[in-house]
Amino acid sequence: MLNLELKKRANDIRKGIIEGTHSAKAGHPGGSLSAADVFAFLYFEELHVDSAKPDWEDRDRFVLSKGHTAPGLYAALAHKGFFPVEDLKTLRKLGSYLQGHPDLHIPGVDMASGSLGQGISAAAGMALGAKMKQKDYRVYTLLGDGEIEEGQVWEAAMFAGFRKLDNLCVIVDNNNLQIDGPIDQVCSPYPIDKKFEAFNFHVINADAHDFDSLRAAFAEARATKGMPTCIVIKSIKGKGVSYMENNADWHGKAPNDAEYEIAMADLDKIEKELAEEANK
Repeated sequence: MLNLELKKRANDIRKGIIEGTHSAKAGHPGGSLSAADVFAFLYFEELHVDSAKPDWEDRDRFVLSKGHTAPGLYAALAHKGFFPVEDLKTLRKLGSYLQGHPDLHIPGVDMASGSLGQGISAAAGMALGAKMKQKDYRVYTLLGDGEIEEGQVWEAAMFAGFRKLDNLCVIVDNNNLQIDGPIDQVCSPYPIDKKFEAFNFHVINADAHDFDSLRAAFAEARATKGMPTCIVIKSIKGKGVSYMENNADWHGKAPNDAEYEIAMADLDKIEKELAEEANK
C-alpha cells in the first residue's frame, strides 16, 4: 500500500481512538495514538488476515500485549472491516462487546489481553503451535516499553529465543512514557535492543511514524531465520494530538468535550493536508 494511503488509515485510526475514549469517558489514548501507525501498517499491509473470515486457520495472528491500548486495535479492526466503525463509540459501554481490554468475543481478536506481560507468552505459544502443526502463519505481538518491566516478558523471551521461533515478531512501542512518567526514571528497561539480543532475538530499531522504516523492518523480520525478531519502534506518546504528545498525563484518561474538539481539529487538519498531498 502507498505510504499516503497508510497515513490516511493511521489518521482514521487516531480519530477512532479519540471518538471511542471521549464517548466512554475513559480509556488510554496516549499509548494507542503512539501505536496508530504500526496498527495501520500491520492491518493494511503486513498481516495476512481476512475480515470476512476472522477464524481462518491460516491467518497471521496478532496479540495486543499492552491490552489497555485496545482503542487503537479496535479502530484498526473496524476500518479493516471486522465490525462497523460506528461501534467504536460504544467503547466500554454496558452491553458493548468493545470493552476496555480485548477479548475473544470481538471479531479479529486472537487473544484476550490486558494484564501486562502476559501477551508475549501467549504469542510465543501460538508461534510454537504453528511450528508443531507445520503451518506457515506468523505471530505478531505489541508490547509497551513500560510493560517490559514485567518479569514474565523475559521468561517468554527466553523461551522464544531458545525455541528459535522465527515466526514470532515482537514489537516494542518505545514512547518512553508510562503511567508514572518517563520509563528511564520509573524502572529503566534500557537498553531494550541489547536485552532482547541477549535472549537470542534478532533486533531491529525503527521509526514508528515512518512507513518506509516500518516496511523495511518488517521485511527484515520476515527474512530472518532461526531466531525470533524484536522490532523496537521509537514513537511519540499521544502522536497526532497537540496537547497529548509526549505528555504522560494522557496515559489513561479520556478527553472532555473541549479537549475532544481540539483533538479532532488537529486530526482534521492532518486529514486535509493528506488530501492536498494526494491532489498534487
